[in-house]
Amino acid sequence: MRVEHLNCAIMRSPFVGPLPAHALLIHTDEGLVLVDTGYGTADYADPKRRLGPVRALLRPEKDERHTALRQLEAAGYSAADVTHVVLTHLDLDHAGGLSDFPAATVHTTAAEHQAALVAPDFQDKNRYRRQQFEHGPTFFLHDGPGDGWAHGLTGHEVVPGVTLVPMPGHSKGHAAVAVEADGRGLLLHAGDALFDGTSAAIPGVDKKPFLRAFEQVVGDDRAKVKQNHATLARLTGEGVMVIPAHDQQVWESVAPFVLGA
Repeated sequence: MRVEHLNCAIMRSPFVGPLPAHALLIHTDEGLVLVDTGYGTADYADPKRRLGPVRALLRPEKDERHTALRQLEAAGYSAADVTHVVLTHLDLDHAGGLSDFPAATVHTTAAEHQAALVAPDFQDKNRYRRQQFEHGPTFFLHDGPGDGWAHGLTGHEVVPGVTLVPMPGHSKGHAAVAVEADGRGLLLHAGDALFDGTSAAIPGVDKKPFLRAFEQVVGDDRAKVKQNHATLARLTGEGVMVIPAHDQQVWESVAPFVLGA
């Protein structure tokens, strides 16, 4: 499949910035599939209400051109061309752009949907921004571990060739998204299952101690985060291209495959 990369935010968080919001655009027979959305146009229009206090920590650059919608439009597409959005999780910097694609079917795990929008605990009430879902997205919820997939893991096929791979830890229902890319082999968008590419032994990147510390602070289950790192490092060794959402060096490494390049 043809897979292009987008950076849907530039965050200038102290000590760990700049941080990208790495997303994927997958060309399928069922239309365009977007993996994560970064922030949306409504987030930039009303950041106080949509993003809340955490915006002071993440410090996204206020530039609507970073949104997935504006990037797609610049490349000649429209919101209606996106038929599916697959989310690694529902954090504000991954799901904020959903409202720009109201007709798309939104895929996430049932556990993530439950934690964010149905029965959030105290931590999750402060984590997720319900304002980003007020438009009433059409969710398709994937429950449980799924079927046997590849590399000893399980997953849910979203559309042919695109698989949602449960990987809780950063959040209760976090998942990675796998796709076979033309000429590049298997890509695994790991979302926030790792922040620092060296945690998964990704070659050509430097260790980022502050980013690793931040990952520990915001993670839901540190033991599972550590387990995910080991799994992702194994996948790297097995030839899978693992893509963290917020490693700037990994983002720079995919420059030839960026949308519009």
